[in-house]
Amino acid sequence: MNAGARLGLFGTGLVVAFGAAFGLAGVIVPAGAVSDWTKGAEVNEHAGHVESAAGADDAAGAAADDLTGLSLGLDGFAMSAVSAPASPGEPGELAFRIEDVAGTPVTDYTTAHEKELHLIVVRSDGSQFRHVHPALDEATGTWSLPWEWTEAGTYRVFADFTPAGADAASLTLTRTVQVAGAFAPVAPEPTRVAQVGGYTVSVDGDLEAGAVGDLTFTVTRDGRPVTSLEPYLGAFGHLVALRDGDLAYLHVHAAGDEPAAEETSGPEIAFAAEAPTAGRYLLYLDFQVDGTVHTAEFVLDAAHARGVIGTEGDPHDDGH
Repeated sequence: MNAGARLGLFGTGLVVAFGAAFGLAGVIVPAGAVSDWTKGAEVNEHAGHVESAAGADDAAGAAADDLTGLSLGLDGFAMSAVSAPASPGEPGELAFRIEDVAGTPVTDYTTAHEKELHLIVVRSDGSQFRHVHPALDEATGTWSLPWEWTEAGTYRVFADFTPAGADAASLTLTRTVQVAGAFAPVAPEPTRVAQVGGYTVSVDGDLEAGAVGDLTFTVTRDGRPVTSLEPYLGAFGHLVALRDGDLAYLHVHAAGDEPAAEETSGPEIAFAAEAPTAGRYLLYLDFQVDGTVHTAEFVLDAAHARGVIGTEGDPHDDGH
């Protein structure tokens, strides 16, 4: 079945918004904390100067209210400190717990995208991205998996999960881990084409702050379209998007019904996208072929919304 014909557009959300059909991560920053944090910060500066001062304040406030992936606690749940190797090349284990308000480990979860918890690990410069699925020790409530760092730096560890319960919302909690050693940060530059595992993946479409647009990823190999994309985590494509600068996060899937296990698709995977603010965004697309998962990485700039006058404060704007 052709993916372009069967994938519908869906959703709104935080960093790049894609679909209520799969559930959006909840807001995890208290309004007061967001207000303090955003004074003079990038999220307000990216709003630009609009013709109405009240309109500018409303737009900035709406963007702040949508921030996700910036807190270790929300809705009565918290992520414990993360245990992990201290240096690159040191084999060990990465482990943590999700706890309730009483500090009791949480052991009951709702399966989402075929897993009870998705773990995203990425360095603060957007490099060294990993999407993995640790195992839960129900006796202790500890999530863990074998782990070894390849490079030093400051890393963000995101736990994306849904607690058990009919009305429970999906949550994304985060912790920071320091890995000792010298490293040279990577400056993310805009790119629409990625090479991974012998495949070429390109993305068409644009991001615009406050407006929904189309993003279509096309997978080819040796110049030929790949039509053998396999289901991975309940969809033909799985996308994580992070805002450069603060790594605000959203964990999403492609549109459309969940495919059957033997179904294939391609070469296109489509999303509806909306950036809450202008700025630079880091995109990581997972896709599976012949049982192997590949991750294609992209960097896109979201333009200011139509009607915005001026670009003061946008570090990626060249002034023209």
